[in-house]
Amino acid sequence: MRLLDGIRDPRDVRALEPGQLPELASEIRDFLVEKVSATGGHLGPNLGVVELTIALHRVFRSPDDVILWDTGHQAYVHKMLTGRAAEFDRLRQGGGLSGYPSRAESPHDVIENSHASTALAYADGIAKAWQISGDLGRRHVVAVIGDGALTGGMAWEALNNIAASDRPLVIVVNDNARSYSPTIGGLAHHLSTLRTTRGYERVMDWGKRVLHRTPIVGDPLYGALHGVKKGVKDMVSPQGMFEDLGLKYIGPVDGHDESELEFALALARDFEGPVIVHAITHKGHGYEPAENDEADRFHGVGVIDPGTGRPVGVSGPTWTGVFADELVQAGRHRDEVVAITAAMLGPTGLDRFAREFPERTFDVGIAEQHAVTSAAGMAYAGMHPVVALYATFLNRAFDQVLLDCALHRAGVTFVLDRAGVTGDDGASHNGMWDLSMLQVVPGLRIAAPRDEQTLREEFREALDVSDAPTVVRFPKGSLGPSMPAIRCENGLDVLAESGTPEVLLVAVGTFAGLAVDVVERLRAQGIGVKAVDPRWVKPVPSALIDAAASAHLVVTVEDGIRTGGVGSALANALQQAGVDVPIRVLGVPEMFLDHGKRADILATCGLTAQDVSRQIVETIARRSSERGSDTDAQASASLGE
Repeated sequence: MRLLDGIRDPRDVRALEPGQLPELASEIRDFLVEKVSATGGHLGPNLGVVELTIALHRVFRSPDDVILWDTGHQAYVHKMLTGRAAEFDRLRQGGGLSGYPSRAESPHDVIENSHASTALAYADGIAKAWQISGDLGRRHVVAVIGDGALTGGMAWEALNNIAASDRPLVIVVNDNARSYSPTIGGLAHHLSTLRTTRGYERVMDWGKRVLHRTPIVGDPLYGALHGVKKGVKDMVSPQGMFEDLGLKYIGPVDGHDESELEFALALARDFEGPVIVHAITHKGHGYEPAENDEADRFHGVGVIDPGTGRPVGVSGPTWTGVFADELVQAGRHRDEVVAITAAMLGPTGLDRFAREFPERTFDVGIAEQHAVTSAAGMAYAGMHPVVALYATFLNRAFDQVLLDCALHRAGVTFVLDRAGVTGDDGASHNGMWDLSMLQVVPGLRIAAPRDEQTLREEFREALDVSDAPTVVRFPKGSLGPSMPAIRCENGLDVLAESGTPEVLLVAVGTFAGLAVDVVERLRAQGIGVKAVDPRWVKPVPSALIDAAASAHLVVTVEDGIRTGGVGSALANALQQAGVDVPIRVLGVPEMFLDHGKRADILATCGLTAQDVSRQIVETIARRSSERGSDTDAQASASLGE
């Protein structure tokens, strides 16, 4: 039997003999490749934290001790060691195991939000609360941060607060992006022990007090000694920046040497203050296809052949690919176009632009707020920045969009990939808030293309706007079929029509195909419907208000939160214009969505052609019944008179 098969919770990990741990690590890597290649997921990051996760669960007593994963996609091994290995056949599938920590799954999981750079602030809050309650010291707080998360400003805000206290807190920096030579062996043990003993701290404090009281030579001598110490540290190790903040530093430690990790983590656990443990790991470690992938070492994969690492099946053109091509074309014809992203050069398609225009491409790390305000500055200086992000990550920079871009009428184009329901990665990765969130930003314009042609056209139109921010949003994955309009009415694309329209169906973005299907379904029932795509959905086009005024019922369908979204904005615009027409707003309910396939989630939300058709029929029937009741009441009143 495999060692992994006997792991039901971390106590089983702690019960293993040290000599068994390399075998366990090997089994975990084989298991990861087997399971993730079948379901897709974050393979590379988890292959890189196998020994680190084993060491964490041997040194700390989860869930009594709290282990926080900053980028939760690297918690697969943590899930295995907390008794969930048997559930990996349904990883990231509806009703199955989440690809991120999930409180519903296990008491060992804490942070479900998988946006990076947040765990240190969370850890600081837990430590403060436990200090008040008296639990701190008996229980330990551990935050694992890495995979680029230290490029986020929020992480450094937290470090500043953590360092200003003496609360025990262990920060593990999982460094898989830089190639420091690990300092291991006896000398490293002595140095780490020296730095993390209270005796050392007392000696340093005593020396500082005595030297400061020594006339004439005391202060200069202390300054000289401290300067020599700091100079040597800065020359031989990367610890200086952390210790300058007041954080004790252990490392660098070989992140694939489990015994070294245990030693370092035990020192950090027993130190009575905040400690950094710096572990050097290699993303994709132990899996040759990932190690040979210099781009991202299999950070995230779809279904792949486990032997070769190659994708299974060939997908067609993608939304991201079309945008990437259009951006390069724009760069060739417009010198003012520059590209900005936040640690997502490849996933957002900017890598193509970067290869051709490296001097006009800026990856700022996981720092969306900085990306947006930097873009505003570039717009002021005559450039037209294109900020490409996943839609969910723009949530982090709303203030900057509002006050740095819109207030200053900056000509910045935001390209939001993975907009709407994305599915597999769960609640925090659905890009379903942008249409509602951005509705309140004065002057901002939003385009929602429905196919390849409209994506190209609307992106070009966005680049022509120089006095306000623009947004172009599109979903994850492959492009659907072309959706040509049958005609254009005052800027509205008419997609399909049946009979004498009494229903105006407004389709936002990729719901154009659904709208055409609905028209055909209702045609068979003798209901006249006209489906339109406004293309630009903010501000509400005047042509859309005019079209609504001649309808008996308006229905909007959007791939975003229906509260405050496009449908809500249209309802408000109709009211302001004095247009009295009933409107039915269909979209994602105001709730966090469980992970699953996009089609399944949309069906759960009632966003299928069948559901929309049924709701239209029911609304028409109800209104007819209400009108009939009103007529009967009026007739009865007349007879009574």
